[in-house]
Amino acid sequence: MFRFDVEGRPPFWVTAGGECDPGEAFEQAARRELLEETGIVAEPGQQIARIEPDFITVEGEPVKGDERYFLVHARSDTIDTSRHTELEQKVMTQHRWFTLDELSNWHEFVFPANLSDMIEEELRDD
Repeated sequence: MFRFDVEGRPPFWVTAGGECDPGEAFEQAARRELLEETGIVAEPGQQIARIEPDFITVEGEPVKGDERYFLVHARSDTIDTSRHTELEQKVMTQHRWFTLDELSNWHEFVFPANLSDMIEEELRDD
């Protein structure tokens, strides 16, 4: 997960991800964003959740999101942020792996708030 430090907002943590390019399927975007933001090459697993939040981007743009979440099994826990854009380098100030318990009880905002529940449900169904 990545910690965002945006002026005027409390810090928050989010998963790797981003918007779809024109004509790009959510699975393709997930694969591309995972590589761009983490350096991890992996296939997105089955979609485990979809949410449609209203939020304000770090640039201040209001958005009605259509977010898809995939459970990815990575071969390595090494993160490479060398592909980050200038904006990502500025606002994505930390990254770390979380346990499910940490996700549920973290002292800073984690988005989506029910991420640990989404993962636990998928693991139970497997």
